[in-house]
Amino acid sequence: MLLRLLHEARCAQGQEEAAASDDSAKYADLFSYLDRNKDGKVEIAELQEGLRSMGMTLEKEAGEKIVRAGDTNKDGQLDFGEFMRYLEEHEKKMKIAFKSLDRNNDGKIEASEVVSSLKGLGVKISEDHARKILQSIDVDGTMSVDWNEWRNHFLLNPAEDIQEIVRYWKHSTVLDIGDSLTIPDEFSEEEKKSGQWWRQLLAGGVAGAVSRTGTAPLDRLKVMMQVHGSSSKMNIASGFKQMVKEGGIRSLWRGNGVNVVKIAPETAMKFWAYEQYKKLIASEGGKVGTAERFIAGSLAGATAQTSIYPMEVLKTRLAVGKTGQYSGMFDCAKKILKREGVKAFYKGYIPNILGILPYAGIDLAVYETLKNSWLQNYSSGSANPGILVLLACGTISSTCGQLASYPLALIRTRMQAQASVEGAPQLNMVGLIKRIVEKEGFLGLYRGIAPNFMKVLPAVSISYLVYEKMKLQLGVSSK
Repeated sequence: MLLRLLHEARCAQGQEEAAASDDSAKYADLFSYLDRNKDGKVEIAELQEGLRSMGMTLEKEAGEKIVRAGDTNKDGQLDFGEFMRYLEEHEKKMKIAFKSLDRNNDGKIEASEVVSSLKGLGVKISEDHARKILQSIDVDGTMSVDWNEWRNHFLLNPAEDIQEIVRYWKHSTVLDIGDSLTIPDEFSEEEKKSGQWWRQLLAGGVAGAVSRTGTAPLDRLKVMMQVHGSSSKMNIASGFKQMVKEGGIRSLWRGNGVNVVKIAPETAMKFWAYEQYKKLIASEGGKVGTAERFIAGSLAGATAQTSIYPMEVLKTRLAVGKTGQYSGMFDCAKKILKREGVKAFYKGYIPNILGILPYAGIDLAVYETLKNSWLQNYSSGSANPGILVLLACGTISSTCGQLASYPLALIRTRMQAQASVEGAPQLNMVGLIKRIVEKEGFLGLYRGIAPNFMKVLPAVSISYLVYEKMKLQLGVSSK
């Protein structure tokens, strides 16, 4: 495809088609076209500009990888000899990737072979999705891809093996939008080596912090409604009035400090635990399928929640506390420890852990279903849905997950807070469920869900904007 585009670009400029038909002449022609300033060398900026003029996009990180791989004299650019050597080595790697997909060895890759090969790598896609992938590579319209089409398409794509090609086809993102327990996606070895992984996590963490701060009043209102139940007759409007009257505008953000502080340890623990669990439960050959990802993600979520759970208790106590009751999170922790002991920091732990499984299961299932549906129905040859589509899928899947697990989240919050609510009986999980259903009905288990859903859209919007800005500042490429 690249050489065809080059030919079209040259024709558009009124230049003659290269006379030689062998690969060396074609690559010489390509080098000459990419060498924009005609100094006999191609730099990263020239790679990007040349491909952009052909209607293709090359991220800076990908350009750096190409130059780094071929730059034998370490001058930060490629002369013709280095360019040719890079293409020859890259072709060998692409040949191996091509053969791994060409399962019947007929010299062509078909949709069924893509489905079968990716399934073996733990990635499940439909044949329709596979056809859309092939359409982006297929030049002659045969709905199959031969070696020349494959080579030309990946000629200046720095992917080195089939795993990297699959990641190129199946893009995902890391973004914290609040209460999500979404199963984390893997970082590539290249991202780990280049330091991209921590930049992505940092960008996601900052986005999450800003997002949580922006929606903190709705989060505190949710907690107040969960804890006080129907006895207070609190709705959204009266809840805000009551909080402002009791502690002023600043009280709307009470407990948000802990909520922001716990992002870093929770995220770090979740990703570390996820990697460890994947290694433990991976099938033969180290392959990790959807089921394994779900199990590893659920266990990682439970591990992360266990490690930071005392901070969840502090957040709830601060949110329902009155003005002047606590001077800060450390004062709150000290008072809880003195009056109630260490066990108080794990009140509500059981319903919290029980809620992870239905949340994570429904979240992952709905997310994958929505994403695959978009790829099959709206993807015009591209296998990368883009961050906006992924965020939309994540928002809907998270909402479905919350609907299933919300009663357990409400019980958790009640158990965390009941010791600080005057006159409230100290009940266990089963006792609380019975009491709520008897006094408030089944819908009592969903008290506070309205402000919880109200914060989803602004949380996603704020996260998206901050995440993109942070990625630019940190030099994180968008694949």
